[in-house]
Amino acid sequence: MESCVPPGFRFHPTDEELVGYYLRKKIASKKIDLDVIRDIDLYRIEPWDLQERCRIGYEEQNEWYFFSHKDK
Repeated sequence: MESCVPPGFRFHPTDEELVGYYLRKKIASKKIDLDVIRDIDLYRIEPWDLQERCRIGYEEQNEWYFFSHKDK
């Protein structure tokens, strides 16, 4: 899955931005302006596939961001 971000784009949100903006909008089912955080089912994906599924753009990354539901 490819991310549609412009060349040179960097995603370095603070903890407050992750919770106060991205998670809050996700919980409220509101549109997030740029689709940079993927929905991932951690119970159906192998750990070694996670990096490729959460990639933003084409540059090497050391952090990956994703939403996942907690299994009951």
